[in-house]
Amino acid sequence: MLAKYSLFSLFSLGFNKLLTMLFYNKSRLIRRPFYIRGKKNINLGKGLTTGVGCRLDALPIINKTVISIGKNVQLNDYVHIGAIDSITIGNNVLIASKVFITDHNHGDYSKDNQENPNIFPSKRTLYSKAVSIQDNVWIGETVSILPGVTIGKGSIIGTMSVVTKDIPPYCIAVGSPAKVIKEYSFLSNRWEGV
Repeated sequence: MLAKYSLFSLFSLGFNKLLTMLFYNKSRLIRRPFYIRGKKNINLGKGLTTGVGCRLDALPIINKTVISIGKNVQLNDYVHIGAIDSITIGNNVLIASKVFITDHNHGDYSKDNQENPNIFPSKRTLYSKAVSIQDNVWIGETVSILPGVTIGKGSIIGTMSVVTKDIPPYCIAVGSPAKVIKEYSFLSNRWEGV
């Protein structure tokens, strides 16, 4: 497998592995650049692997762990996770490149007390709802996961989907907004259309 790498790539891989062992010793491999804000509010599980350009922003309203990542999670290139309340990622989760996961918005637009559009967006009240991604989930390329969403165990989110509502366990969901198109049947051991 190492024969597929150029000399520079092997050097870069070795350098990233060394830095991972020094600064993130529970992780498998953290590739640089790796951006992290609010490190004390982030719990990284054993065996974490990242691609280049991953960004974790944990900026809680009150001091607590707001990003919790389970064991053997793989975040590919340019994944951005931003939390002020709670984002929990279970064990054995695979997240493709350019995925965005957030638990907050600048303003609330769903209830009676909605934000005024004449207020500069960054000055609007931050509104949050917890996000939970359960074990063995696979999230495809360029997916966005919005506040208040739970993605059930073993589910798959198709590329370019926008997840605005809960996805049950053992389902495949695609689209914008994401809708369930298949469920796994444990009777037939197959993914079946809904």
